[in-house]
Amino acid sequence: MMRKLCPNLDKQDGLETVLEVPIPEEMYTKMGSNAALRWLNMRALMKAQSAFDIKSTHLQAKSDNEFLALLKIVGAPLIPFQVQLENYTLSRPFNDCSIEASTARYIVQQYVAAAGGPSALSSVTSMYAVGQVKMRGSEIKQVDENVHATGNCEVGGFVLWQKNPDLWYLELVVSGFKVSAGSDGKIAWNQSSSQPGHANRGPPRPLRRFFQGLDPRCTASLFLEAVSIGERAVDHEDCFILKLETASDSLKAQSSAQTEIIHHTIWGYFSQRTGLLVKLEDKKLVRMMPPNGKDSAFWETSMESLVQDYRYIDGINIAHGGKTITTLHRYGKSHNHKRKIEETWRIDEPETGLLIQLTDVIFLRTEVTEENDDAFWAIRMESQMEDYRKFDGTIIAHARKTYARLNKYGQSDNGRWKIEEKWKIEEVGFNIHGLSMD
Repeated sequence: MMRKLCPNLDKQDGLETVLEVPIPEEMYTKMGSNAALRWLNMRALMKAQSAFDIKSTHLQAKSDNEFLALLKIVGAPLIPFQVQLENYTLSRPFNDCSIEASTARYIVQQYVAAAGGPSALSSVTSMYAVGQVKMRGSEIKQVDENVHATGNCEVGGFVLWQKNPDLWYLELVVSGFKVSAGSDGKIAWNQSSSQPGHANRGPPRPLRRFFQGLDPRCTASLFLEAVSIGERAVDHEDCFILKLETASDSLKAQSSAQTEIIHHTIWGYFSQRTGLLVKLEDKKLVRMMPPNGKDSAFWETSMESLVQDYRYIDGINIAHGGKTITTLHRYGKSHNHKRKIEETWRIDEPETGLLIQLTDVIFLRTEVTEENDDAFWAIRMESQMEDYRKFDGTIIAHARKTYARLNKYGQSDNGRWKIEEKWKIEEVGFNIHGLSMD
């Protein structure tokens, strides 16, 4: 169960405080032995962390900045492809491509049918989800040693909005540390509670979490260009394997003077029995080139996600849980070590359309470029409709709570403002041809 509100113990008649990111109930109960202590600890948790790089014990990281970097890698990675949602609805002939590509298209068609069918998927205009995560991390080990994620369990929650694959926003809080990421359709970015915003190179791309069973439209559009490479059993489930290689021009656009992305490959494992995606895997290799041009290091990031617990929401088959294992391997002339991070996640409220809650997220940016990260502005307005009653055959909400939050992130200036409004309808009337009907 996720907690969205925190009691306001400072003012008896005050509105409950809306948490920026819903957190698991177990995380809230561990914050103190009574309500007053939990309230104090909650307020302290939601304050931005210090910009100083202090020692950390989370995920076996050596510092808070290292922990935040791991959160970005594990919690908010991007897919290397741009996705066009209309692709999966197009009927393409199977005889104009190789047998591997035509087989992949057939498998994707079966997946679309298993996920709810083209009509149901095409009816979706937006998506919203609240979920919780549990993470464990290993220590840094030499490559010839066994690596197991055996550290303390870090608990957190996330909230995710999506309008389309290029317009989305994520907020993730784990153990009191917050990571945000988003895309405004022109540029994708991420930032943390103690670090300035960073713009990703290349065109805007979708969040990897969408492809973990949350948005079948994205998954179908992505793998429509894949090739079939065989079969394999995943958790005793026989699966077809589809493979995607990122084009060299896309890799070049996402690289920089100090980082060269050598390859980024994605595999999807689709059940032969149900047609659904049961595993998503990708591997990315990056060469880090120091300014002096000596001792280049290689970073290989491997992510394997098991996609589980499918349930229907508005006629669409959505995964409600899973597990992601991330392995980070660094090697080169003077480096050869790796670490592992395991994330167990569960979706509590996946919705393709909000009926009793409306959320508007507005993204503004001032001079944000790939070379110059000045500032990000995020404006979020959330309205909760309450007390529905029928009037002349029409159901009308008689009460509403509205919360507006403005966040500013930048290299030299961070700020946060919040406004809460609550109103109640006392009288309802319809005006028809100038006549009031009360």
